[in-house]
Amino acid sequence: MQLLTPHVYWAQRHGEIYLRVELSDAKNLDISLQENNTLQFSAQGHGAKGENEYRFSLEFLEPVKPEICHKSTQRQVDIKIKKQQERWWDRLTLQEKKPLFLAPDFDRWLDESDAEMELQAKVKVGTILIILSVSQAYLGLKKGYLFMYNLVQFLGFSWIFVNLTVRLFILGQDSFYDTFHTTADMMYFCQMMAVLEVVNPLLGLVKTGFFPAMIQVAGRNVILFVIFGSLEEMQNRPVVFFVFYLWSTIEVFRYPFYMLACIGTEWKLLTWIRYSIWIPLYPLGVLAEAVAVIQSLPIFDETRRFSFPLPAVLGGSLSFSCPLQLYLVLMFLGLFINFRHLYKQRMRRYRTKKRKVQ
Repeated sequence: MQLLTPHVYWAQRHGEIYLRVELSDAKNLDISLQENNTLQFSAQGHGAKGENEYRFSLEFLEPVKPEICHKSTQRQVDIKIKKQQERWWDRLTLQEKKPLFLAPDFDRWLDESDAEMELQAKVKVGTILIILSVSQAYLGLKKGYLFMYNLVQFLGFSWIFVNLTVRLFILGQDSFYDTFHTTADMMYFCQMMAVLEVVNPLLGLVKTGFFPAMIQVAGRNVILFVIFGSLEEMQNRPVVFFVFYLWSTIEVFRYPFYMLACIGTEWKLLTWIRYSIWIPLYPLGVLAEAVAVIQSLPIFDETRRFSFPLPAVLGGSLSFSCPLQLYLVLMFLGLFINFRHLYKQRMRRYRTKKRKVQ
């Protein structure tokens, strides 16, 4: 059999060399890169001179990487070789005169400017893919964080709700007087965690408004830490039971709703309860908080706790009950703001659902 040279077509990019060998049904392929930067090719197949053994060698213009990728099909052999340095070559071979069997592959051929545009497009696509992958990772972390936060809060408030309910059925009205001592630690934990509900909107993690969240969290923490936590005289009063019970009743429905929303799940009954139960319970909760504030006023006047010292010319000190009376007014203003916010949320929710049905 004759030793013949197949037709070889080539094209390049800044980082790769592409060779297309016109040899169908190629067998016994032997493709290697020699130490002198020369590609050696030999194979048995059907080429321009029929079924024969075909060979060729190419000494490249500049160094290439030793790894060679090739794929043999029924029609041809495709070879891809990576350059050591990503730059444009003036020609393929070290010798200036082009071998007779070598020709440009016009199916893949690009000028240097076109190749640069293609490279820039690949870089842009790669950048977009990186941004998308980072965004997906961020969304995954965000959903995981929000899911765990809502789960922990749900478990905490559920423990308070069940504890208060069971004690009420067993002890009756006697359970009112030791509510604080049996559930305060868990309520402290839940309300300290609730500060994250003010931080989350600032970080863009949730769409909830900052001010409604701040009003609710700050208002509850004033009642819990200042009114109940600092005054032992308030800790045995029935109002503690009603405040804690109303808070926990609202939250055992609110947090599971948000928790399921993190994983794209909705229970229609839970959704309806979440957007309806606050209508009677939220005003009742504020009313219970107001009762607690009013009951604490004479205690602050008597104990002078948290009193503000006045200048010597005025003498004495300003009782903490004075700012609490102002806070009492602001409490009902906050009730109006939050009630309006919650009402808008409810209307928006069901208006959107009606549009989807239509």
